[in-house]
Order: sequence, then C-alpha cells, then structure tokens
Amino acid sequence: MGIFVSYILLGLSLAAPIGPINAAQLDKGIKKGFWHAWILGLGAILADAVYMALVYFGVVHFLEMDFMKAFLWLFGFFVLTYTGIETVLSAGKLVIDEREVNDSHFSSFLSGFLMSISNPLTMLFWLGIYGSVLANAADKYDIQHLIVYSSAIFFGILCWDITMALVSSSFRKFLTQPILVLISALSGLSLICFGVYFAIQAAKILF
Repeated sequence: MGIFVSYILLGLSLAAPIGPINAAQLDKGIKKGFWHAWILGLGAILADAVYMALVYFGVVHFLEMDFMKAFLWLFGFFVLTYTGIETVLSAGKLVIDEREVNDSHFSSFLSGFLMSISNPLTMLFWLGIYGSVLANAADKYDIQHLIVYSSAIFFGILCWDITMALVSSSFRKFLTQPILVLISALSGLSLICFGVYFAIQAAKILF
C-alpha cells in the first residue's frame, strides 16, 4: 500500500510544476468554469497516456531523432503561441456574469490534448521519469504490478487536474473583473513565453 501511495505522490509531483497546461487550466476555469478546466486537463492526461505507452513499448527512441525533436519543438511553438495570443486578446472580453459559453467541452478536451502532445518537454519528462520508474519496477515486479503502479501515477495526475479545475473556477466567484482579466492576460502571456522558448530550442537543433 505504501508503494502505491508513493506512486500517487509521484503523479502529483509530475503534474504540479507550473507549465502550459496549468496556465491554460487557470484561464479556462476563470472564463468558463469547472467543467471546461477539468476536461482540458483530461485531454492533457490522454497525451500523458500516449507518451507513457510510447515509453513502455520503446517507440519513444524514434522521437529522440534531431529531425523529430525540431518538428515537435516547432509544433509546440505554434500551438502554445496561437493559444496564448488568443487568450490575451480575449482577456478584455471576460464578463463575470456570463456563464453560458459557446465553446464545446470537446474543444476544451482537444485543446488540452494538443498542448500536451505537442510539448517536447512532456516527451522528455516521461522518457526520463517514467522510463526510469519502469526500468526500476520491471526488475522487481510482474506486469500486473506495473499496470497497478502506472495507474497510481495516473490517479495522482487526475487528482491534480481536479484540484486545478476547482481552484481556477473558484477564482471566478471571489475576484473582481479587473483582477480576473489580469490573471487571464498573464496566463496568455505565459503560454506565449513557453512558445518562444520552444522556438529557441528548435532553432538550436536546426542551426
């Protein structure tokens, strides 16, 4: 049981660092409420599952090629910069009392998935963290235990996803509109900064 809990804590620690997904969830919760923020996080979790599967089956080594790295950095730059600019431009249009939104839950899910799957840091993170966990656990446990402990990591990530959705949607109720607009704008700027960082990393590989 103690080992299972430790893997849950590992999942929490993987999800907690501030990055594009947390920034996007904060913005989504402020603008559109709990469900959109939570579902965006679920999209990101699906991307995590894809990378975990790639690490498990060893396919991730193909993604370590310089060409693929450059492509992933540039794709991440496009997704994050576009999302960040859109977030900044729409920040001034935020209306606290306007609960009804036109965006579908699927668009929030797709946004979270694309932001996470296009993030090379996610790939490198899972390669380094989950790869080492897998290598260590494979020497000690059978396949059933590996599945259980991998599920524990996912449970920890899901707990963080729910926490972020609750916190961000609660901000909407207690903060004034100017502060909400400022937070939304800062979230967008942070996404743009991550995008620029991705572009710099792509340039280093290409040039």
